Amino acid sequence: MKKALAALVFAVAALAAPAALAEGSPADVTDMQALRTAIKADKKAYVASALNLTDAEAKKFWSLYDAYQRDVDMANRQRSRAVEQLIGFDRPLSDEFARNLAKELIAADEIEVRARRALQNKLMRALPPKKAARYLHLEAKIRAVQAYDIAAAIPLVK
Repeated sequence: MKKALAALVFAVAALAAPAALAEGSPADVTDMQALRTAIKADKKAYVASALNLTDAEAKKFWSLYDAYQRDVDMANRQRSRAVEQLIGFDRPLSDEFARNLAKELIAADEIEVRARRALQNKLMRALPPKKAARYLHLEAKIRAVQAYDIAAAIPLVK
């Protein structure tokens, strides 16, 4: 039951789409609990309020944002499959299984890093550098909150 719950928490945290409007001050992203609450409510609305984009900037930004989120979702799906295998494994892991699991998790991380690097290059051309850096920093904080929530729910490899 615990394993199924952990898999469910991981899947929801990694793949769920937010549904309501964000509340709170977007300028105060140092309060990680407030950030967690805001992104669970509506990540896109929170990002919009934190960036305060002009219409011209928004037109350029949102297509880049959506493409990046699709890439991150692909990495999350790969990571989720690997973790679900781990959680579903009821006996001690073989060395080969552990090696493959580590490779899959690293591959998912690499997909995400490549996507973030491509996003950075595009954002620096599409937005003023301060706004581009602000979004990249905000996205890093969001990913950190999500990664912590996932890590807290997944058992350590034995």
